[in-house]
Amino acid sequence: MSATESAGGPVKSAVRTVELLEYFAGSPGMHALAAVQEAVGYPKSSLYMLLRTLVELGWVETDATGTRYGIGVRALLVGTSYIDGDEAVAAARPALDRLSDDTTETVQLARLDGTSVVSLATRRAQHHLRPSTRVGRRLPVHSTALGKVLLAELGDDRVRTLLPEVLPAYTPHTITDRERLVDELAAVRELGYAVDREENTLGLRCFAVTVPYRSPARDALSCSVPAARLTPAHEQRVRDALVDARDRLTLATRRL
Repeated sequence: MSATESAGGPVKSAVRTVELLEYFAGSPGMHALAAVQEAVGYPKSSLYMLLRTLVELGWVETDATGTRYGIGVRALLVGTSYIDGDEAVAAARPALDRLSDDTTETVQLARLDGTSVVSLATRRAQHHLRPSTRVGRRLPVHSTALGKVLLAELGDDRVRTLLPEVLPAYTPHTITDRERLVDELAAVRELGYAVDREENTLGLRCFAVTVPYRSPARDALSCSVPAARLTPAHEQRVRDALVDARDRLTLATRRL
């Protein structure tokens, strides 16, 4: 055991296990040992032993050749347990159903996690959207309405600490300058909602509001609409429906 571990610091093997599972969770599919090693940077012998242990426990799976690795079914069980045990997610289901009916669009509840938002619950539109909206999907905070409305809760100093000066571009419309984003967050606070103007996915606009059952809010509701058929009247209907869903969910979670 290292001095750091004996002093109560992080245990290296535990950290590596979590980092490895997070790598597989963020990189769906099967991966060769060399590719995994390049991504995580562990010694090959240590990585192989760790993978073999995780395979035996069901957290990692191999293909028919036994040479490629991917996330295992036990990770799904843990993720499902998180969703099933979250009181806010349970309380949100009726509000999401109503929001879906009122807008006829794809809607979701998401939670802030560092520089990402994670989808906790969704309702798909009847008309199919190209982007996959699934529970557990991670999206960047700076290019999404969900992320921006939650960043606005944190204050400018915290945003500057959290995000780099130059932000990744996902479309030509993505805000890549942190100070420009900070300026937009001021407008978000004034309006009470955030808009993604094809900043994360071309052809798709999104609107989001926070659910203020905690302070600062960590959860938000969104509605995504194909830009080609977003009229001013439909936009107003979406915003009104989001506010109504927020109010319903706030009441439903007042004891959380």
